[in-house]
Amino acid sequence: MTMEPDNKKPNKILVTHNGSFHTDDVFAAATLSILLEKKGESFKIIRTRNPQVVEEGDYVFDVGGIYDEDGNIFDHHQKGFKVQRENGILYSSFGLVWKKFGAEICEDQKIFDLIDEKLVCPVDAWDNGLDLVENKYKISPYFIQHAFFSMMPTWREREEQGEALLNAMFLKSVAMAREILSREIIQARNALLAEEAVTLAYNNSKDKRIIVLDKNYPAEYILQNFPEPLFVIYPRSNDDTFGVKAVREDPKTFNNRKDFPVPWGGLRDEELVNITGVKEAVFCHKGLFLVVAKTKEGAIQLANLALAS
Repeated sequence: MTMEPDNKKPNKILVTHNGSFHTDDVFAAATLSILLEKKGESFKIIRTRNPQVVEEGDYVFDVGGIYDEDGNIFDHHQKGFKVQRENGILYSSFGLVWKKFGAEICEDQKIFDLIDEKLVCPVDAWDNGLDLVENKYKISPYFIQHAFFSMMPTWREREEQGEALLNAMFLKSVAMAREILSREIIQARNALLAEEAVTLAYNNSKDKRIIVLDKNYPAEYILQNFPEPLFVIYPRSNDDTFGVKAVREDPKTFNNRKDFPVPWGGLRDEELVNITGVKEAVFCHKGLFLVVAKTKEGAIQLANLALAS
């Protein structure tokens, strides 16, 4: 099976295995396609296990039986493969391709590291049979792998349409993965800009328990670097109001360093104004992690009241 992204004669041949596809080979193909597009090179993807075709590939991933970074061969299924990160997580084909080319694609080592930790490493862990989370409930989390499982043709579809459908769905999956990876790079680049702005706001705050931001930056993970912040104030993007969020003990949980007062929970407008005495008060979430005010001054008043509670 071959796939060409355009009508140009391909400069490079990408080879991976045929049959069922998985998240790691899909993202490996997406990574290489972004790399080659960045270089202005056209390419063709061939899905096969034919040794002769594999040997002729310019980039080979998830097939081939060897790992040779210099030769652009990125398989991890061979006996004795033990290439792993410092955290002990073995690489899959996605991780091996990202390890070599990710920094070149991102043009920034910090962005490379953020993507590796957030997206690449979890995909590698899953593909190598490593559970990163404990399943506490009968209902399981829906991971990115499940999205690509849904792209796999069912047994009935394969009976009716055969290998052609499987290959077409692989191509669609690569397009999805390209979009996800491209967006994650943009998100990471802007997150680093936000880190600079939030850190500056923290450094300039007299009372470091309340951090006032000039924009609605993604501040949750950044504020974890500092022990004092309890509330963060920011202009809301969807209207002219200001939000006050409780800083969480850990952004991966719902536990706040300090909740808003229990009597405020679920109140809005006049009820919240009466109980707080802040005329600009608009709303307090029943989960006690967010309040909204009409002005920045009102938001600051609410934050200070919460501090004193």
